[in-house]
Amino acid sequence: MTDFQEQLIDLQTRVAYQEDTLEQLNQVITQQDADITQLKQQIRILAQRLEDSLRTQGQGGEQIQDERPPHY
Repeated sequence: MTDFQEQLIDLQTRVAYQEDTLEQLNQVITQQDADITQLKQQIRILAQRLEDSLRTQGQGGEQIQDERPPHY
């Protein structure tokens, strides 16, 4: 094999590995995006629950801070 052919094979091998790495990175990024979207939704739900809880307490609802733990 000539030096040129060896260099060409080396470059083709590198490109193949880079394409594989890019595909793997794309899959990771796609999964992370889905995870972030899910976490944002959970934060919105928790924030709404906290807001509702604070609003209920402000309207004379049950005071969670004064509630005795169940082991008493």
